[in-house]
Amino acid sequence: MPIRRPRRSWFLLALLLSAAPAAAAAPSVIVILADDLGWGDLGQNGNPAIETPHLDRLASDGASFSRFTVQPVCSPTRAELLTGRWAPRGGVTGVTAGGERLAADTPTLADAFQAAGYRTAAIGKWHNGTQAPYHPLCRGFDAFYGFTSGHWADYFGPLLDRDGELTRGRGYLPDDLTNEAIRFLQSAPDEPAFLWLAYNTPHSPMQVPDRWWDRRAGLPEPPPATNAPKENRQHTRAALAMVENLDWNVGRLLAALDQSGRDDDTIVVFLTDNGPNGHRYNAGLRGIKGATDLGGVRSPLLVRWPGRIEARRAVDTPAAAVDLAPTLAELAGVSLAEGPPLDGQSLARVLRADGPPPPERTLFAHWGGRVSARRGALILDHDGRLYDLDADIAQTRDLAAQRPAETARLRADIEAFRRDALGDHQSRPFTVGHPALPLTQLPARDATTVGGVRHSSVHKNCTYLTGWRSPDDAVVWDIDVLQPGRFEATLYYTCPPADVGATVALTFRDASVSAQVEPPHDPPLTASRRDRVPRSEGDMKRFAPLELGQIQLPEGRGKLRLQATEVAGDTVMDLRLLTLRRVD
Repeated sequence: MPIRRPRRSWFLLALLLSAAPAAAAAPSVIVILADDLGWGDLGQNGNPAIETPHLDRLASDGASFSRFTVQPVCSPTRAELLTGRWAPRGGVTGVTAGGERLAADTPTLADAFQAAGYRTAAIGKWHNGTQAPYHPLCRGFDAFYGFTSGHWADYFGPLLDRDGELTRGRGYLPDDLTNEAIRFLQSAPDEPAFLWLAYNTPHSPMQVPDRWWDRRAGLPEPPPATNAPKENRQHTRAALAMVENLDWNVGRLLAALDQSGRDDDTIVVFLTDNGPNGHRYNAGLRGIKGATDLGGVRSPLLVRWPGRIEARRAVDTPAAAVDLAPTLAELAGVSLAEGPPLDGQSLARVLRADGPPPPERTLFAHWGGRVSARRGALILDHDGRLYDLDADIAQTRDLAAQRPAETARLRADIEAFRRDALGDHQSRPFTVGHPALPLTQLPARDATTVGGVRHSSVHKNCTYLTGWRSPDDAVVWDIDVLQPGRFEATLYYTCPPADVGATVALTFRDASVSAQVEPPHDPPLTASRRDRVPRSEGDMKRFAPLELGQIQLPEGRGKLRLQATEVAGDTVMDLRLLTLRRVD
């Protein structure tokens, strides 16, 4: 993997080192993030039907948190992990259509490690912005390999992004990501590294190689879900098979780390981004992914640092995703960038057991206008019901009437959170022409449609546009050209032989470029052929590039419009992606 070196003053660095006493080597940091893994998906959390020996080893070798929570869905959790601030403060209000983008002026944990001289890489699922300056290469990472969307339609050889350029993955995606992570760590083993390894599983589509699917037949049946009538046991089988593959990959990464000799100098963190993506065993917790109840937000948090964090340390201090950035920065001796006050707090002294726990505070779960508040053992859900999680972790007995003072306090905290953190958010255009990346990707999910054009699925994160039949139909992106220039426009399309020959034009203000849709390219939908359970997301096929030509884009905001001026057959094309590459 090519490494983008951070900008630094070597003279100043040498001067500081010559004047300072010798210090311990800076530790490397690896953050491993699962996608849609529930609290009950690990053997250490009471599931007798799954074997996760490598993740269990992380817990036995280090600290394990029992009261750690994240957000109910992907992108807000990721933003909070990266910044130490509630996600809406950084403009993250959704999971697609631009709402997933972390504001460019919000400093990240990766920025801090990069500034401190670390090699940094993001590998896997990003989900906090596709175009620069939201792309990982603009957020403190020297290298990126993965995908920037919320979910991906195919886990076997999919289309991926390597350092801002399109490429093809190799084999099963979690295995591929692990191979890439190992290569990154081995590329300069003597230099401290910050690695953000974000797996795509067990998020749907429910795809897993035969090795992991078949072995489930020989294991015990898992206990039922909290809401058993809603459980799909085949979905559960697939999810657990995907988790066991994930565990195997974590084991490969840890083995490579051990062989490198940096095992004792590396902090390894494991967590998930939200609750389980289906009704399955979750230790009796109420709610799944998307819910602000404990079942939708409780996450394992495992932290290992041999010799610095005591083995088998059980931590019951309430904590949340916003605490990770200040914690890792303090453990590694790295300074976070100055900015607005953090919402999180460092848990370093809790992990090192060298000081009192942090003061009690209120933590929030938020999604879709719903907010719950947790303080100590109490949680006030989004309907105003109060539960004591120490006595009733399943949230079955409402205590609001019996404990009015505590209920009123948490209600007031929620109102303050709504006022101070949620606020009003303006729509933001999609950026084009940022100097950090020569290629701008404008995927179908970011487009609005006119006429009969529609997205291939209601889940827009990995879709294409279809139903394009008329000159009255159009595809539109709301863009902001950050620097004017000439760009090579390329469409990624499919079109059957009977329909080739349409003429399409791309226009922005007074600028335009057009081309005919040819040659034919009509591959079948193949992504779902490996599904273990029928998917709710749309299927996918392989799209081919169609060069439109060059267009001169002026600076500023406007509507980038793609429209057919002539239609030769029944359809114009199916469209997955528009790219704009700066050529001047």
